[in-house]
Amino acid sequence: MNRSQIVAIITGAISILLAIAYLIVVQIIDYRDMKPAPISELSPVVIIASSNLPNLQLDIIAKV
Repeated sequence: MNRSQIVAIITGAISILLAIAYLIVVQIIDYRDMKPAPISELSPVVIIASSNLPNLQLDIIAKV
């Protein structure tokens, strides 16, 4: 085998090892029991927008 084939085999093996490690990490993270935050602890976001243009009336107060 010449050098380019050896480099291709080594990089392919590294790629497969990284892919397997990634799948293991994803499985570990997915296995954890994640509970959503209680609604009572979430604070509402208030958006206030206004315009200084004379011909445009834009006053918005939104609660998201």
